[in-house]
Amino acid sequence: MPTQTQLSTDNRIDFVYLFDVRDGNPNGDPDAGNSPRIDPETAQGLVSDVCLKRKVRDFVAASKNGSERHKIYVKLHSALHEQREPAYKALEIKDGGKGKDKTEEITKARAWMCQNYFDVRAFGAVMSVTEFNCGQVRGPLQFTFGRSIDPVADLEQTISRKAVEKGDAEKQLAKDGFITGTLGRKSIVPYALYRSHVFFNPHFAADTGFSAEDLETSIEALKMMFEIDRSAARGQMSAQMLGAFVHSSPLGNAPAGKLFDLIEARRKDDGRPARNFKDYSVTFNSGDLPDVGSFVEVPGFTGVSFLRLL
Repeated sequence: MPTQTQLSTDNRIDFVYLFDVRDGNPNGDPDAGNSPRIDPETAQGLVSDVCLKRKVRDFVAASKNGSERHKIYVKLHSALHEQREPAYKALEIKDGGKGKDKTEEITKARAWMCQNYFDVRAFGAVMSVTEFNCGQVRGPLQFTFGRSIDPVADLEQTISRKAVEKGDAEKQLAKDGFITGTLGRKSIVPYALYRSHVFFNPHFAADTGFSAEDLETSIEALKMMFEIDRSAARGQMSAQMLGAFVHSSPLGNAPAGKLFDLIEARRKDDGRPARNFKDYSVTFNSGDLPDVGSFVEVPGFTGVSFLRLL
């Protein structure tokens, strides 16, 4: 029976991803004082696709340590033109100019970026800018926003800081004769289970050079990326389930939405709030999910199998 290590990049794959947070803020909104993102109409929590891809990038950077083919293009504290410049240097291309020759040079630079940068190869990138133009890439791996199964409670907590900076210290010493500290606010979600979908397109994979090894790396990142992303703000975040609908053709054998409808996560007791993943049941087409690592044919969808990866 096929295993995870035999997943092919020749066919379409649609992933269902469940992750949760306890006593933390999974993805703050800068426009709302960094409070947890919430859908105002349903009160469900949101985690942006950009946030999830950031964690994948950080895991790949840590696990591969900048090895060949695993550089990161969009990374913290860096300028993008500095990441594109090596392509021009390696290919001995002179920046600037127009015409047919320049188009060919951009194509070569684009291929170099795909070969060397994991996130360009996986997620794509818009690099058609004035300086060190490397064209545009559509990546084979795409994420949706994560959305909580149930409405979330945004609990704003008051916190105190006893050590302060010079300005506050001088004011407090002048007023009270000693440093009193300052008060602040911190928002947390007591518990929420989020669901996101991830799509793999083999046509774009062939274009960017995204390999079976890259797919393995991406799956490992989805399993383990929260483990290297701990912080006081995010509390305890954990990957709880990763399932893959594996099609038998590049174009796919069924609409992704129809397949996702077969996976349902529901709170076991509607009479009390959930505070643990065990408070939810996850079902597959009215039955229990298959054991980890097993393929099962999806009823009613010929050519599609389901694999539980986590």
